[in-house]
Amino acid sequence: MAGVSMKDIKIRIRSMESTKQITKAMEMVATSQLRHAQEKVTRSRPYFETLYETVTEIAATNKGYSSEYFTQRQVKQVCYVVIAGDRGLAGGYNHNILKLVAQELAGKQAQVLPIGKKALEYCHQHDIPIVTDAYAQAADVSVGDCFTMAKDLAKAFRQGTFDEVYVGYTNFASILVQTPCTMKLLPLAQSLKAKSSSGQGLRLYEPGVETVLQAIIPEYLGGLIYGALCESVASELGARRTAMDAATKNAEEMIADLNLKYNRARQGAITQEITEIVAGAEE
Repeated sequence: MAGVSMKDIKIRIRSMESTKQITKAMEMVATSQLRHAQEKVTRSRPYFETLYETVTEIAATNKGYSSEYFTQRQVKQVCYVVIAGDRGLAGGYNHNILKLVAQELAGKQAQVLPIGKKALEYCHQHDIPIVTDAYAQAADVSVGDCFTMAKDLAKAFRQGTFDEVYVGYTNFASILVQTPCTMKLLPLAQSLKAKSSSGQGLRLYEPGVETVLQAIIPEYLGGLIYGALCESVASELGARRTAMDAATKNAEEMIADLNLKYNRARQGAITQEITEIVAGAEE
């Protein structure tokens, strides 16, 4: 029995060592990719900030102008752009954002535009109507796709298909902290119109304010969606790095525990053999 027990323990030790190598490799890959994702988040912010300042200025300096993008109307149909990952092994990343969106969808007539395989699978499993499955692979979604998406959503809002549009994503605070949240895209907040700008009234927009605003708002929304996508990708990598680091440490602890059990079993086997030899000599 002692020999069989030792053999089983040795097999488990080798298995855990193999698992440790895999989780360590995944942690290193996630760490490397996270640096690029953080750089992308940093690079995307200036573009969004410029669009935001332009929309704010136009809204603040043209009080008499009214756009359907600012119109609050009775909410009958809602659209959520939901950003999740393409695979698991990222701690609670996918679960947390999908749980938050599910809570907000409760009791609403809503459709979802899923970004990422996990978001699409969740919609299918819970019979949630989807706008399109064209963005099922989050890794393949480009900045151009975000602007195309924004233009389609803006058009659907103008036509009355949707009365409100939200994006559900995970905000990247740090490697250890990622917060699932939702942000309202349409209609635009009335607070934009109330804000003043340092350059108020000093810029002229050609061919006209209305034309510029109609053209720039879909770009503004595309910037918001792209920013949310970058934040989500960084959050997924941060969560995966943390999860794989924890898995590696757990594997190390299990290996140490198994080595202790192996040494005890070997010591017990040696003691038993010595006892048997001594007993045989005495006979």
